[in-house]
Amino acid sequence: MYTKKQWSKLPMTLAALLAVGVFSGVMLSNRSAKHRPPGSKVDKIKLPEGFKAEHLYSPSEEKNGSWVSMTFDDKGRMITSDQYGGLFRLVLPPIGSTEKPKVETLRVEGDTAKVAMGYAHGLLYAFNSLYVMINNRQNPRFPKGSGLYRLQDTDNNDQYDKITLLKPLVGEGEHGPHSIVLSPDKKSLYVVAGNFTDLPKMDTYLLMPNWKNDNLFPFIKDPRGHAADRHAPGGWIAHTDPEGKSWELVSAGYRNSYDIAFNEAGDLFIYDSDMEWDFGTPWYRPTRVCHATSGGDYGWRTGSANTSPAFADFLSPIMNIGQGSPTNLIYLNEARFPAKYKNTLLAFDWSFGIVHGLHLKPNGSSYSADHEEFLSGAPLPLTDGAIGPDGALYFLTGGRRLESDLYRVYYGDYQNIPAGSNTVKPVLTEEHKQRTALEKFHAKKDPKAVETSWPYLKSPDRFLRFAARLAIEHQPVAEWENKVYAEKDPQTLIYASIALAREGDSAKVGGPILKGLTKIDYAKLDDLQKQALLRAFELTIYRTGEPDAATKQAVIAYLNPKYPSPNALQNRFLSKILITLEAPKAVEKTLGLIAKNEKFDDKDNEMVTASADLILRNPQYGLDLAGLLEKMPPQQQTFYAIMLSSAKTGWTPQLSEQYFKWFHKAFSYQGGRSYIGFIDKARQLALKNVPKDKVAYYNKLSGAELLTGTGNDLVKMYSPKGPGRGWKVEQAVALVQDSLQNRDFERGKMIFSAVLCNRCHTIQGQGADVGPDLTQLGTRFSAKDMLEAIIEPDKAISDQYASISYTLKDGQSVVGRQINEDANFYYIAQNPFDSKTIRKISKKEVASTKISTVSVMLPGLINGLNPDELKDLVAYLMSGGNKNNPIYTESSKTPKGGK
Repeated sequence: MYTKKQWSKLPMTLAALLAVGVFSGVMLSNRSAKHRPPGSKVDKIKLPEGFKAEHLYSPSEEKNGSWVSMTFDDKGRMITSDQYGGLFRLVLPPIGSTEKPKVETLRVEGDTAKVAMGYAHGLLYAFNSLYVMINNRQNPRFPKGSGLYRLQDTDNNDQYDKITLLKPLVGEGEHGPHSIVLSPDKKSLYVVAGNFTDLPKMDTYLLMPNWKNDNLFPFIKDPRGHAADRHAPGGWIAHTDPEGKSWELVSAGYRNSYDIAFNEAGDLFIYDSDMEWDFGTPWYRPTRVCHATSGGDYGWRTGSANTSPAFADFLSPIMNIGQGSPTNLIYLNEARFPAKYKNTLLAFDWSFGIVHGLHLKPNGSSYSADHEEFLSGAPLPLTDGAIGPDGALYFLTGGRRLESDLYRVYYGDYQNIPAGSNTVKPVLTEEHKQRTALEKFHAKKDPKAVETSWPYLKSPDRFLRFAARLAIEHQPVAEWENKVYAEKDPQTLIYASIALAREGDSAKVGGPILKGLTKIDYAKLDDLQKQALLRAFELTIYRTGEPDAATKQAVIAYLNPKYPSPNALQNRFLSKILITLEAPKAVEKTLGLIAKNEKFDDKDNEMVTASADLILRNPQYGLDLAGLLEKMPPQQQTFYAIMLSSAKTGWTPQLSEQYFKWFHKAFSYQGGRSYIGFIDKARQLALKNVPKDKVAYYNKLSGAELLTGTGNDLVKMYSPKGPGRGWKVEQAVALVQDSLQNRDFERGKMIFSAVLCNRCHTIQGQGADVGPDLTQLGTRFSAKDMLEAIIEPDKAISDQYASISYTLKDGQSVVGRQINEDANFYYIAQNPFDSKTIRKISKKEVASTKISTVSVMLPGLINGLNPDELKDLVAYLMSGGNKNNPIYTESSKTPKGGK
């Protein structure tokens, strides 16, 4: 890396500033022109060997909105929907044709004055009908509210003239109702909705409708207010008939899944989202693909109550993908692709423009998968996709009013791959057959259910145990309660106790369950069984309340000697239980683990895409990841510290001093947008447990001044007042070229930090030295040049200052700035805020390299500023951060370095 002194000697061109980004860029290695990517839309797409892509249509260029959903009708025509507008029907040209699609706007009920149907997140053509999942609140322009609608052509004139509302839904927006898919037997429908969609009354519930948070961890709602009023069961999947008369809840516990897909075995899969504001918290869960079995619960809860795959009463994903925004899921049984893509799911990520391939493999009663980056591009905001009648993959980009495009991807030799050859005969393991047999007892009372299901509580197969426990829970408790108390097998007793804690009389079953669990020989259990046992204790205490004194002492006597454990995950459970029960020295032991800085190997949330690999794929979203990885909060310390906020006893002055000092340090870490708020909420909870005459002291000790304005950057960071706008170059230049006199220097300086300039650049010696020093910016460039660089960062990217995309031979791709290379390796930095962390890529693994088409500079950084704020910022930049610059002291209508 260059030093500041070396930077000052480099020739600084405008193209260089564009590439590094006036506000957030980084210096990148020199590359030759041969790496420069071509300019067409398909050239930005990375495809597997042998595949080809075609750009078919640009809805936004034709003023047809931003398309987010698609389906094919019985005549092979594509039907699409604008996110904020109407429906369209397309006749597509054949593969390889240069013709344009024929596009018509669909009108319903003979309406020609306004769009009568649209705003659809989900479309499905089935049963000679078009099913439309509207995601929109009612308004004068569009009176159809959220819900599942059926459109029919009753007079056979190829136009829909009848609209039937099958199910109104309460919820709209990006966490509202989403997709519709056809059942494997083609006789019914499945729908999926996000966690801001109220669960309507169902006729049948495959999972027990008695959901709670079930977590002894302190319950803190998102401090920014997100999902504060949303509760279990979160996002859900339901099953209904073609007329929408009977409804069945299939699975739940998701955050915000847009799409679902079936394989040949009739198994259902779903791609769920993460909560990016939770980055850095112990309860963060990455985006993930899950097997949505009968009654499956994946445990989404709001705020800090979010559950973990480590909880034995919930299910675990097939694969954790990583950070992103899931939008679409496709199973490739109808694709005319090579045999490699049999048994394959494609999962679309909107944020980072990646289509993830999951090659499914039967694993017990469920599946595992091998990962492939099937397709990617930057930018490529993927919204929806489908396999067409020709066996090609069609997909849309757009959403949130972004530029929208329709693409087709096909295998070059597809004509030699017969239609239907990708459909396979399902491989049903013995465990799979056992699971589906047990699932027949869900939502059904059967005298054989308990006897049949009970032995499977001992199964090593997680999904089989889950199906068995749920089958038992669906039966009257009186039929099996005494079996729990009489059970001798440890694992069977653990899972039967979980069932009883969930379904039994909470006023009666708590004591007997806890006493039974304390009789298990802990030392003879493996780690997973210990984990399940501790979860059974936690769940029972949460559901049935604090036990009587004798039982409480028995539980403490059983668990306290085991804390701390050599296993960090078990320590999480132990700390929750023992702090809740006010066990002797629980506080002291937990603080000891904080001081030890115990490491937590979070195997349950291991991701196939590393966060660092995503930073430069989309600078707008990658910035959050870069900041997180730069100053990652210590996950295990954070867990223990928040848990201790509920401890009312066990404190000494020395322990309190040690504890509250931790918060002061915790505020220096970088997490998601809600991280600081969560830490402060926990701090406030903890202050309620100190003596009244010590509150002020511990408040100050724990970092109150960092949050009140008398301390440092936590609150000194300026918040733009707005209202902002999507600034255009001409508009911004016209604003600042008239006059920059009498601008507010101090506010300009704060805005410089608020829009993240100081994260990468120095001015007057303040800021970071990742990118070039901007002190002399105003002496070398005009205000117009500077504003063009800010507003249109992708317009010109110099080879000297561009990130490089490395395509590996295994199909994966890595984006970063090349720091160095030798005969065998490329040395790249992927985090613009952490140039010390270097990744080595073997040249033997690299198939090709090219310049990334996306500038590492963030787009839209100034869009939150109002005209006065923009003037203050530009004046500060043009002055080089010098309060005595003539731009502040002279009355001039033309800014220094202006026209």
